[in-house]
Amino acid sequence: MSVSIQKLNIGILGGGQLGRMLLQNAVNLNLNVSVLDPDKNAPCKHLVKKFTCGSLLDYDTVYDFGKDKDLITIEIENVNTDALKALEKEGKKVYPQPHIIELIQDKGLQKMFYQRNDIPSPDFFLVENKDQITKYAKYFPFFQKLRKGGYDGKGVSKLVNPHHLEKAFDAPSVLERLVDFDKELSVLVARNESGEIKCFPVVECEFNPEANLVEFLFSPANIKKKTEKEAVEIATRIAEKLGIVGLLAVELFLTHDGKVLVNEIAPRPHNSGHQTIEGNVTSQFEQMWRAILNLPLGDTSIIKASVMVNLLGDFGHEGVAVYQGLEDVLKFSGVYIHLYGKTHTKPFRKMGHTTVVDDDILKAKHKAKTVKQMLKVISS
Repeated sequence: MSVSIQKLNIGILGGGQLGRMLLQNAVNLNLNVSVLDPDKNAPCKHLVKKFTCGSLLDYDTVYDFGKDKDLITIEIENVNTDALKALEKEGKKVYPQPHIIELIQDKGLQKMFYQRNDIPSPDFFLVENKDQITKYAKYFPFFQKLRKGGYDGKGVSKLVNPHHLEKAFDAPSVLERLVDFDKELSVLVARNESGEIKCFPVVECEFNPEANLVEFLFSPANIKKKTEKEAVEIATRIAEKLGIVGLLAVELFLTHDGKVLVNEIAPRPHNSGHQTIEGNVTSQFEQMWRAILNLPLGDTSIIKASVMVNLLGDFGHEGVAVYQGLEDVLKFSGVYIHLYGKTHTKPFRKMGHTTVVDDDILKAKHKAKTVKQMLKVISS
């Protein structure tokens, strides 16, 4: 950008934990950032000079927020892209670009994008309603994914056979064939306006089966070099084909027979990159700023092996959040706590995360499991 980045008026759509961590890095660059979020008590509220409470899906609200900005970005993809397109036409920089956000908002368009560009992904069918699923009875089992609006495991239903159709969504959906996978992986890739691309090393995700949320994340992933190379190449190809400016999270399956398949993508900082704050030379949040401001991309190398533990609201607790065991956990060396500024907890709500770093990944894993047992989010 020809204008000094400190003079830019920047807007973020979304004021949750991802926006909060973006702002923490924006302070280091002395950036002038405003935030729009529908929650009057959003985690970002007290970290910016100008906070606007309003809908991210309302055209006028998004347009009015963006019309005095030089650069607009997102921390959540569920936003009004028509308003962003209008702002883009008026000369505002909107990164990631609105047409890319629009594609990623629709899981059906995502799947067709992979198909057109020979990007490996599980086989799928598109349906408009529940009744159409019976046409594909011989191909069961499926994961049914709502084309729009799903997140963090919501909007996903496992359909093992036609008798499970009572659980099915009666809405436009993707029917994705179940994959016999060994591991779930993720790659973060950044691309700036000049076309420079850098990937972070592949990480391995371990999910909470009840909440369908990432519970642990391991960096580096325990995979073969060939698999790492293939995953990075796929992520790079997607970023190039999209022409994205910003940060892209590419979630992957590693099958039992060694194939790497794309699950989904997200055009923003991602839960699978939180460990980069302490574990890598450049964090995903700094890298996103570098990408959208067209600065040189940072070194993504791993400094130390790391494990990220999602800090979720404890089952059976709903109300004002209390962090039980915080002082005990902070006695450990190499443990870093990140609380997201949410005053109220409920079961499985993301309230924060902990990153454990060590010279040895096995030691980091052992310490992380201990931290998971000791640190709880309960209600008062």
